[in-house]
Amino acid sequence: MKIPFRDKEVEIFPTKIVALVKNYKAHAQEMGGEVPAEPSFFLKPPSSLLPLGGTVILPATSQRVDYEVELAVVMGKRARKVSREEALDFVLGYSLLLDVTARDLQARAMKEKLPWTISKGFDTFAPFGPCLVPKEEIDPLNCEIWLKVNGELKQRGNTSDLVFSVPELISYISGIMTLEPMDIIATGTPSGVGPLKDGDVVEAGSPSIGVLKVKVKREG
Repeated sequence: MKIPFRDKEVEIFPTKIVALVKNYKAHAQEMGGEVPAEPSFFLKPPSSLLPLGGTVILPATSQRVDYEVELAVVMGKRARKVSREEALDFVLGYSLLLDVTARDLQARAMKEKLPWTISKGFDTFAPFGPCLVPKEEIDPLNCEIWLKVNGELKQRGNTSDLVFSVPELISYISGIMTLEPMDIIATGTPSGVGPLKDGDVVEAGSPSIGVLKVKVKREG
């Protein structure tokens, strides 16, 4: 997918989307779990990306699909075992990502101790945008994000409340797997997650990035 960056468009073609689990204390509490002692994450497929103005498709196999707004980090250089101090040197810019989740399928997977791949990986389950903001223009340690459904505010948070900061995340993840240029890190969602329904209009925003707007439609 193409996205505005500086005075041009760039092609976003990640090899992977790395999404953090319970990286805001309040969200961990609302999900009935403890804050992880170290960063915990899963992978979403690049095929789940959805651009500004797209439509999230609620799959027939799920009866409960939730929204989750997150600050997205886009890598600019290959990162392998980088330190926290040098981590931000490898970033290209920042955007917004919705980690759309089939919550009932996720709950079933958790009960059966299975991966979350299905519940997180449907096509259209990663709306991304509205633009890519150069890293020099955003403080990833103090970035406000919010989400509205049909004009009603549902989520509001600030990356200053992240359990593990962006530099910590890049350092930790790159110590496990190489982060390639254009790979995306979804840094976690604040509290207030909830269900989507057919016909909803979702707006995710940040004063530093803009507004990502998508529609919601039930499959079939």
